[in-house]
Amino acid sequence: METLRFGVDDDDDLYSGFDAVHPALDTRELDADQGFQEAVRTSYGRRPPTQGRAPGTGARLPTGARLVSAAPQRLGTGQGGVPMLISSMGPVGGGASGDGLRRPMTSMRGTGYTSQSSMFDPLNQASKGPAPPLISKSEESPEEKIKSLERRVMELIEESCIAASRGEIRLALDRAKEASSKERSLIRQREQAGLSDGHNLDLTFSVLFNLANQYAANDMYTEALNTYQVITKDRMFNNSGRLRVNMGNIHYKMGQYNKAIKFYRMALDQVPNTHKSMRIKIMHNIGLVFVRMGQYSEACTSFEYIMQEEPNFKTGLDLVTAYYALGDKDKMKKGFLRLLECQLDIDDDEKYTSASDDPHSNLILEVIRNDTLRKMERHMKQEAERSLLTAAKLISPVIEGTFSAGYNWCVDAIKNSQYADLANDLEINKAVMYLRQKNFKDAVETLKMFEKKETKVASTAATNLSFLYFLQNEVEMAEKYAQMARDSNGYNDSALVNLGNCCFQRKDYEKAREHYVAALDIDASCVEALYNLALTNKKLGHFGEALDSLLKMHAIVRNYPPVVYQIASLYQLLRDYDQASEWYLQLLGLVPTDPHIHQRLGQIFDSEGDKQQAYQYYFDSYRYFPSNLEVIDWLGSYFIEHQVAEKAISYFERAALMQPDEPKWHLMVAACHRRSGNYQQALQTYKQINRRFPENVECLKLLIRLSNDLGLKEAAEYAQELKKVERAHEQRESRAASGSRPGSRRSSSRASRSGSAASGYEEAGVLPPKSPGARASAFSARSIPGSALSGRATRLSLNDLDENEPYIPSNKEIDSSYVDPLGPLQERPKTSMRRKQDEDEFGDDEIGDDLLPE
Repeated sequence: METLRFGVDDDDDLYSGFDAVHPALDTRELDADQGFQEAVRTSYGRRPPTQGRAPGTGARLPTGARLVSAAPQRLGTGQGGVPMLISSMGPVGGGASGDGLRRPMTSMRGTGYTSQSSMFDPLNQASKGPAPPLISKSEESPEEKIKSLERRVMELIEESCIAASRGEIRLALDRAKEASSKERSLIRQREQAGLSDGHNLDLTFSVLFNLANQYAANDMYTEALNTYQVITKDRMFNNSGRLRVNMGNIHYKMGQYNKAIKFYRMALDQVPNTHKSMRIKIMHNIGLVFVRMGQYSEACTSFEYIMQEEPNFKTGLDLVTAYYALGDKDKMKKGFLRLLECQLDIDDDEKYTSASDDPHSNLILEVIRNDTLRKMERHMKQEAERSLLTAAKLISPVIEGTFSAGYNWCVDAIKNSQYADLANDLEINKAVMYLRQKNFKDAVETLKMFEKKETKVASTAATNLSFLYFLQNEVEMAEKYAQMARDSNGYNDSALVNLGNCCFQRKDYEKAREHYVAALDIDASCVEALYNLALTNKKLGHFGEALDSLLKMHAIVRNYPPVVYQIASLYQLLRDYDQASEWYLQLLGLVPTDPHIHQRLGQIFDSEGDKQQAYQYYFDSYRYFPSNLEVIDWLGSYFIEHQVAEKAISYFERAALMQPDEPKWHLMVAACHRRSGNYQQALQTYKQINRRFPENVECLKLLIRLSNDLGLKEAAEYAQELKKVERAHEQRESRAASGSRPGSRRSSSRASRSGSAASGYEEAGVLPPKSPGARASAFSARSIPGSALSGRATRLSLNDLDENEPYIPSNKEIDSSYVDPLGPLQERPKTSMRRKQDEDEFGDDEIGDDLLPE
């Protein structure tokens, strides 16, 4: 066998060396290999252990191949046929094969692979057969069932408590009832299993206690008391006597104060002296019940005991209140001084102030400055200040001869205590009390005392002074003190709001807007600045920005009627009537008897053409406020348009009572009588109007027309009077034009104002033309819906001469100076308007020649 060459010269053949075979794989010398031949002759095809490797082979024969012969004969028998080496890929060697180099043999059998196997099974799992069936789990023992049920009961109790913490009291009660049911089932299973000795008392107590609490939370006081009775009467439960406090609380809620005191005292007897805090709380409850019952002496006894054992601000305030109810001035002073002796066990604010440049220390201070403990300290301090100021405001008017002297005594007492910084706040409260008594002079003097004091107090006093002067309509002084408050404390948002109010009062809306925005930059939740900013943007025409401010305020202060009204008004100005009506309806839920809101809704539905719904809201507005001329005018017009004139008479008569010097309403009443067919009553009404307003041209014209229709001779007299009145009008107008008399213009305008409520035609008996476009022209000058301050033209024409003729509105304004915001009304269909032409009875007859003239 040739030797392998690992490197070749450039002159050698490029394909030389590829036919070289490793000696271990060379089959051409197998015939001379004695070891191989001996292995072939053995029964198991293994190399003899004592046989050495044949010279020249270079490697042992690998395993994993099998020998077969050309004929089906057993190896080693010496029969014919030459043996041939076979691998899983085919013949590998043999003298008779002559196929050259074959695939090298590998030891495949050792890993479980054979040439005859078609299934991949390296671990020989197929020979083991199928897996045995799973062993069925044995039934739970009674102990295991009991433990499982106990776990389920505890889960139900936890679910009940969690639901109660979320406010879902009904769900919490259901879970508590389910836990109680399962706990009773657990007891029965223990008895059946003979395990009564292992009764879990803690679990039973937890179930009953939670069930009683949930009954009380759902106002099921009788069931709660029964459950508490079960716990307290069972001596197996330790310390169950203190639950009588809960029973006393339930009796207090039910108004059974005597029973409440009884249970509180029973609980107090069963609480040991070592539990001092618990005993103090029970005594405080007893004192509060005595206050509720009006037994203030007994209440004072309980509160005094607490103030001796463990004084606190809440009990001290209750003691001062009880002394106030008794009217004992000396004890009120002593109680207030005892309240000032209560200690506030919190650290100063100095420890939260950074005193070094160490970033790590500053970071720690930033964290603890607003942590839970700091919030608790801040709450305790606020509670102490509230108690002190409340007690001082309560007793100040009564402990001395005058209100001012009593406040001065309280201020001096606070200044001599450890809470001296509250004296200034009490002085400001004194000024506020003067304001409540409408004593503005003393309030101003009290507040002016703080001008030269420390910055914070001076700023607060200047803010109150600014507000006080603003209420008195002294805008300059209000602006002066608002400036002082802002200069004393640049972060005083109230001072900026007052400055904005002063600018708003001067109609400097841009400057006011800047102040309101600055106040919101300091405190984004300042509702005064938000509301005033919205009003300012509304004045400037920035309706979108105003709406955004109001919606923010609505999110902070829910269901505040002024805010809801302004939102609805802005939507109406933006012509989003759907949103406007929705907000107005929401406002009606808050103030259901506001007539103006009903009127606004009526305007919106009238503008959309829904007359029936508009009538309903206008009628509700009239019910709540029957003196609104605009609503009366609309209701009367509504009935006339629907040809029910007799129902409109009552509304116009009410308007005539409200404005007796206005001839318009009297003429409306007469017109309604005429349209309803009551001509005699209409004639009498016109005569009364003529006697009261002899220069009214419109009344004279209608009298002439009605007299002619009724065939009365008085028509000529009224025609002469009409000519005289018109001539007098012309003379007054000419004098007013020439300026011959100073008072002529006033008298002429008065005469013209009282002379006609419609068009004012000058010729007697001449009617104004009636055309289908008259209604549209009458409404062309009306303003859009939502303008509450604009004038309104009357919707009815006083020149209604015939009940079958179309209704024409006039353009004369009423005294309320209000323009109809409802827009043009739908025109009433005109029926039977066209007169039948006189037909010639003989028009179609043929005339004979004998009848013609010769």
